[in-house]
Amino acid sequence: MVRPWQGGLWLLLAALLGLCAGRAPAANPGTPPLRDYAIDVWTSREGLPHNSIRAIAQTAEGHLWFATWEGLVRYNGLDFTVFDRGTRPGLLDNGVGTLFIDNQGHLWLSDSRGDVGRFDPASNAWRWWPHQDPAPQVIIQGMQADSQGRLWLLFEGNGLGYLGTDGKMVYQPSPPDMPLTVSYMRLAVDARDRVWVGTFDGLVYRDTDGSFHRAPAGFHLPPGLAWPYMAPDGALWFAAGDGLYRLEDGEAVLKHRVPGQGHLTALLQDRRGELWVGTENNGLFRIGRRGVERFPPSVSIPGGRISSLFEDAEGSIWVGANAGLFRLRETLIANVTRRDGLSGDYTRSVLEDRLGRLWVGSSTGLDVVELDGHIRHYPLPESNGRAPAVLSLAEDREGRLWVGTYGDGVYRIDGANLRHFGFGDNLPAGNIRAITVDEDGTVWLGTQHGVVAMARDQPRLVRTPGVPTGLITALASSRGALWIGTIQGAYLLRDDGQVAHPDLEALGGARTVFGFHRAGADMWISSDRGLYRYRDGQLARVGLEQGMPVDAVFQMVADHDNNVWISSNRGLMRTQMATLNAVAKGRERRIAVEHFNEMDGMANSQGNGSSAPSALVRRDGTVWVATAGGLATLDPVRLDALRERTPPPPVIESVQVDGQPQGWQEAPRLRVPGRSRVSVTYVGLSYLLSERIEYRTRLEGLDSEWIERGRQRNVEFIGLAPGQYILHVSARHPGGRWSEREAVLRFSIAPLWWQRHDVQAIAALALVLLLVALYRFGIQRYKRRNERLAELVRERTQDLQQQAQRLLLANQEKSELLTRLRLRSDAFERQAHEDALTGLPNRRQFDEALARDLSRARRSGRLLSLVILDIDHFKLINDRHSHATGDAVLHEVGALLTAACRASDLPARLGGEEFAILLSDTPAEEAERVCARIRELFHARSDWGGIEGLRVTFSAGVAELREDESGSSLLQRADHALYEAKSDGRDRIRIG
Repeated sequence: MVRPWQGGLWLLLAALLGLCAGRAPAANPGTPPLRDYAIDVWTSREGLPHNSIRAIAQTAEGHLWFATWEGLVRYNGLDFTVFDRGTRPGLLDNGVGTLFIDNQGHLWLSDSRGDVGRFDPASNAWRWWPHQDPAPQVIIQGMQADSQGRLWLLFEGNGLGYLGTDGKMVYQPSPPDMPLTVSYMRLAVDARDRVWVGTFDGLVYRDTDGSFHRAPAGFHLPPGLAWPYMAPDGALWFAAGDGLYRLEDGEAVLKHRVPGQGHLTALLQDRRGELWVGTENNGLFRIGRRGVERFPPSVSIPGGRISSLFEDAEGSIWVGANAGLFRLRETLIANVTRRDGLSGDYTRSVLEDRLGRLWVGSSTGLDVVELDGHIRHYPLPESNGRAPAVLSLAEDREGRLWVGTYGDGVYRIDGANLRHFGFGDNLPAGNIRAITVDEDGTVWLGTQHGVVAMARDQPRLVRTPGVPTGLITALASSRGALWIGTIQGAYLLRDDGQVAHPDLEALGGARTVFGFHRAGADMWISSDRGLYRYRDGQLARVGLEQGMPVDAVFQMVADHDNNVWISSNRGLMRTQMATLNAVAKGRERRIAVEHFNEMDGMANSQGNGSSAPSALVRRDGTVWVATAGGLATLDPVRLDALRERTPPPPVIESVQVDGQPQGWQEAPRLRVPGRSRVSVTYVGLSYLLSERIEYRTRLEGLDSEWIERGRQRNVEFIGLAPGQYILHVSARHPGGRWSEREAVLRFSIAPLWWQRHDVQAIAALALVLLLVALYRFGIQRYKRRNERLAELVRERTQDLQQQAQRLLLANQEKSELLTRLRLRSDAFERQAHEDALTGLPNRRQFDEALARDLSRARRSGRLLSLVILDIDHFKLINDRHSHATGDAVLHEVGALLTAACRASDLPARLGGEEFAILLSDTPAEEAERVCARIRELFHARSDWGGIEGLRVTFSAGVAELREDESGSSLLQRADHALYEAKSDGRDRIRIG
């Protein structure tokens, strides 16, 4: 269950929005503000056995472990596995007190009855030390190891104890003058092996001689709750009252005071040295280089006491609370929203002016983000008691800002001066969705009734013939020409007054244009059917069929590394300009696109079209996109640094043989009976977008190369030959490196009884004896056959005489047979020239007819046209409805062609789903009309092959015989025209 939040303070926003002197190195993205974290929440609804998380740990292989009142929980990033008294292996008690990882990587846990257990991830084995008298049978709240290998145990309200290296538990009750009866769940062992214990009545420590003492008065700790924390760098911290103290040279030094937060209950120092602090009932905050950062009350996080804080191997912060588990992870994308000071979240346009300020147009007016990150609302004169909705922004050559609105005309901001151009100034009524400034400084407005040029502050409606007069959705000035986007496509107003209308609809069906992007001599057009490239008067398209995740794309911008960012209703996409051009040119068939949405931090993945500019790349390299949930922003450098994280370590989760779970970790090699089905489940232990992890496997003994499995988390082997096998599993994040560390499973397949060597030796001996017996039997049989031979000679002589008579009769039958063979030969001759399935002439007869008609046309000068047509998507008919249905469709096509053609035409089946028609005395235009008439007959049918609703179309290429042209050239031209028909979307006729 994911509930991402992004919001921040002015200081944080300034850090993101300020102009940078240089770009941050990818290897060190720095400490992100809280706005760049998303919060993921898990409760009992998502699989936790209990909502109170008492402790969190991570073992070396990567699993996360959670201590709850209803068992121990293991998490692999996708699934929770619960261990309790009812599982195998099971716990001694469900109530888990705390967790601890020792230097050997073992996981230790305590329970509510004073028991201690140890889990070894390498062998998947548990070992238990049940409660030992005189230790109390109560929950063990804390565990830490000292330098001597003793595991110190904090018994709730009952003093201390330790588990020695000999396995014996030693208990030391609380002295009468020590407040261990009101102990708190924190325990720490310092470098001198002193054991520090938190209580509700001050800090207590046990010295190495076994004596207990209160914290020295010189520490100046306030009375009440105080407890220790040992940081990863070895520093010992104390939380007491509203202060955080660090032990330095034997003195407790106050480092931070956080008044008004209530009881401090948990502390974590992360890998960057920042302090995360949990409280009793005031949530979580962080202390670091940005000061004290808190989540606002609007952020929904689990309530109650924060009991545990933990940083995992990937840098995410895990928080255990009384009401659930939540995690803070860095997001790839940050957001600037109303919570940060915008006047509204439904943003429509964003522009960086020459001073580096960011202007934001939204449905609730105009905002400006100053250089210091402060956001202020720029008041525009209200109409009908509301701020004008801003749709478009542009800056002219004098640095003046032009603001287009939904229904309130255009505003021009020149420093402190504001001028309004309304409908009384000859400006057409309606909304203004686009503004552009050309090389001469002329400001062009896209209105609801055409294009307006601002000439000497006077709006002038462009009435050039061919210029659209309806709703203008996009404008762009490029090399003296004006590009115009509408809901009927794109127009180009050249400097000589000529208007061109590139036919987008003919190439992919686009109608609405949302934006333009110039890249060198090319103009890229964003539309409701993907991207179009206009180059030297020619259009090329990159859309859904070429791998774009969506149809409608709004704005395309290029960053400093020549990456292309594309906004849409379903998030933000990134690809490379070189890749776009390769697909547009046809060198590559599909485009590789990275897709970003809410899972990557966007508050709302819905971008905005028909407003401009709806996306931009600032001078500092950051990308900004207007969305329905505020501004989404990211730094490509920081994005690449976050995405280049360590590959997830793979682990084997389970092994089953014929559906039965196996203890595969208990022996060096798992023995599997022959002919068994071996199923292996694995997982990559990453907790950042775990569902996107990709896997590959290699079975040593079977596979010579790695086999990529995509996101598949299991592999199955059936019928493996007897022998030794090693399964290797590797994992990676999408687009990242494969993990060098592999998950390995060793197993052997036992031979069946008949595959055993002793059985095979016995079988070989038996075979030799059998051959000897057969040889002797053959000799005896040979003698008996010689004796019979003489008798057979006599009998055969009589038979020969009788056969002479029969031969005479056979000669007569032979003559009759020759007559029948002659008739059958004639039938075979017909079959050699006829397609058995359709009844049409086959390729052989077609070739003969083509040669004949070609010779006749050359002699007489008559016209000859050739049509080659191909059934569209015929393979899908076979795959979805069976080959029998496909044969029926081919038969019906043959019948339709026979009926539709003239007696002088020759329809033929060339093979598969390809047909041809030879049309004598017919020009190409007439042949095209014949194809169109046949196409209408195809469209009229909806029950091809006897399947109701099955429609069949074809693509056709037409070629007319040229003077001195060969038959192969005529075929090649018709075939090329057919290819063009298919490339243009199928169900089309093209003349070659």
